Amino acid sequence: MTIKCCVAGIPYGGGKGGITLDPRDYSEAELERISRAYAEAISPLIGEKIDIPAPDVNTNGKIMSWMVDAYENVVKKSAPGVFTGKPVEFGGSLARTEATGYGVNFAAVQALEKLGKDVKGATYAIQGFGNVGYHTGYYAHKAGAKIVAVSTVDVAIYNENGLDMEALFKEYQTNGFITNKAGYGKEISNAELLALDVDVLAPCALENQLTSENAGKVRAKIVVEGANGPTTPEADAILRQNGVLVVPDILANCGGVVVSYFEWVQNLQGYYWEFDEVQEKETVVLRRAFRDIWNLAQEYDVDLRTASYMMSIRRVEKAMKLRGWY
Repeated sequence: MTIKCCVAGIPYGGGKGGITLDPRDYSEAELERISRAYAEAISPLIGEKIDIPAPDVNTNGKIMSWMVDAYENVVKKSAPGVFTGKPVEFGGSLARTEATGYGVNFAAVQALEKLGKDVKGATYAIQGFGNVGYHTGYYAHKAGAKIVAVSTVDVAIYNENGLDMEALFKEYQTNGFITNKAGYGKEISNAELLALDVDVLAPCALENQLTSENAGKVRAKIVVEGANGPTTPEADAILRQNGVLVVPDILANCGGVVVSYFEWVQNLQGYYWEFDEVQEKETVVLRRAFRDIWNLAQEYDVDLRTASYMMSIRRVEKAMKLRGWY
């Protein structure tokens, strides 16, 4: 997270924490008790100016609200900025739900432009159709791209002529998931989806989806990592050797933490921005980040992942030096 925040140029460090469980095995009441207990346990370690937890896999606004409430019960004061990813009605930010997927597609559009291709008519395959995959598809479709394949944990659907995204969006909004009961296209395997001949492959599910075993089969021109760590180091080398442009996770999906930062800023100032204002501010940050990383990659003839780490380490090193740490 430190590296990702430095890529975005926002004043956060980083860390990860979580609870080892499958939420499908627990009732909502049990999940609430667990979430509250977790927030109470870490309360000495967090705070609006100390450490600000944000949502990740299997968490949502409701869970973040439980955690805020539990924390405030411990510290006996209002502290809305101690957690981000909250519902708008409880101190959250407009455009936070959309932020990561919006950023993933923004990165895809920037990469397409660098390859001399317009997003209009560009073909996408999206692995994972949760929050990130859904919003990646939503903004790609809105920009004129043709989504030919999407997948969930249960089904992968392919239509070479383009999927009926309006119907898929409606089904997702209604049920929180998608199926192929309406016959959107041909059902394929996850392995087949990853090997489709498309302009953009967006792995937006879990880590380690592209490995040394399947990376050589990838025919996409661009891989935009919507998930965290979807590509193993071995696969990364194979993709690079095969001329596939990879936009790394720390650049492609940093939109979520950018708007978490905006949420925190709004909480501290007690004044909240409109949806379009938040998204415009996110766009400014994402455009600057992509431009800086791209230019650094060109200057040193390295891939975007290496350039992202170079940029981040430079910024951390400069901050440490200014503090007089060495």
